[in-house]
Formats: sequence, C-alpha cells, structure tokens
Amino acid sequence: MSCLQDKLKQAYLDGELAAAVAELSPEELAFDAQHYLVDCIGTNSAEKDCDTLIILAHGAGANMHHEFMTQMAKGLSVGATVVRFNFPYMRANAIDGKRRPPDRAPKLIADYALQFSILKQQFKPKKVYLVGKSMGGRMSTILAESIKVNGVVALGYPFIPLSGGEPRLEPIEKCLAPLMVIQGERDKFGHKGLVNTWPEMEKVQLHWLTDGDHSFKPRKSSGTTLEANLEQAVSHIKDFIKQSS
Repeated sequence: MSCLQDKLKQAYLDGELAAAVAELSPEELAFDAQHYLVDCIGTNSAEKDCDTLIILAHGAGANMHHEFMTQMAKGLSVGATVVRFNFPYMRANAIDGKRRPPDRAPKLIADYALQFSILKQQFKPKKVYLVGKSMGGRMSTILAESIKVNGVVALGYPFIPLSGGEPRLEPIEKCLAPLMVIQGERDKFGHKGLVNTWPEMEKVQLHWLTDGDHSFKPRKSSGTTLEANLEQAVSHIKDFIKQSS
C-alpha cells in the first residue's frame, strides 16, 4: 500500500476520511488513464465537466473487465460517464497473474476514496453515483457514510456471508445517500422472502430480478434471460438517477 493509501486507511479507521480526502492535493489526485475504463455515449465530453459520473466498482472475484461489468457500463453510459477501476488486489493480479483474496474493508475503502477523489477532479461532474457489484456495492454503501454522493446502487448486495452469520445490514443503516439495491430473486447471499422482511430495508429502494441468481442469471425454465435482467437493472438505475437528480 502506498503512503497515501495508508494515510487514508488510518483516516477511515479514525472516522476522519472526509477530512483527509478534502486535504488531498491536485498532484496526489493525478489521473492515469491506464488504470481506468471509461464509457461515455451522448454526453458533451468523456474527459471534463460531465453532468453525471457513475463510478462502477467490481465484485470480489472478477475485475473491471468482466463481462457483467462491461455490459452494465455499456448500458449506463448513454447520457452519463461511467468509469471502472480495479481495487488493489486486482491491480496486483493484473501485474503478476496471481489470484488473491480481496483486501480487508479498510484498505478497500481507502483506495475507493482515493479513486473517487481522482475521478471527481478529472471529470468535474455535477452529480456522482456509486454503483457496485456484490462486494463493490457493499464498499460503495460504506463509502457513502463518509463521502457525499448523489446516490448508491448495490447490484447483488452480499447480505449473508458464505460462512453464515448475521446479515451485513450496518452499512445500509449508516448510508447517508439515497440507496437502491437490485437483487436476483434466488441470490444465495440474500433472496426474496428474506431480505424484504428486514426493517432496515425500509429506507432502501429494493428491486427484484426475475429468478436471478447472484449474477442475475435466471434458469431456462423461468421464461426470461440474463440479458433481460441486465436491461431491467440498467433501467432501474437510470430511473433512480432521474428521481434523485
């Protein structure tokens, strides 16, 4: 971890992340295009002064190049600038090919805060939305406790750890931004009939995708397709952005 990321990690642990981010210099927020994937269709600029910036964060097991991420970015980039990045452990994987487990949450949040700040300086958006798949959605929700954004969307929120235990509801309770969760009806991390019974979800715009698993893929017998579910997810996000604008 770089000294800067280490500083932001400690600031997060001390509850001072917002202040630490505000003190970052333009030099510390230099934009290196090789670390990002930018999708932008029908906006005035793919580089500066965009209206809506969507930062799309990947899940635990797949990087920013994954087909799910690519399809979501393509669908959301009509009228918005969508930027993808890799968390530190995936950046390391891209260098040496070694598969690693995700970094612990404080390191992920420190890096996410840095990426957010870099992208905000680069694109100078009027509105910023955090959208994340699984782990990326949970990190987006946590980041929105400290950093002001216009909204957060979690795609397949990992409510129940695979090892079992209590649902991860604290980030949802503490999220200060408008929050939407899009979940497959059969998601093993939190399925329909369970998630919607928790009182904490009353503050959330919750949408279910027909027969979808954690990746939104339905069974053939369901009468729908993955493509249809992904299109539905994109439609929900666009409506969410319009409502919160």
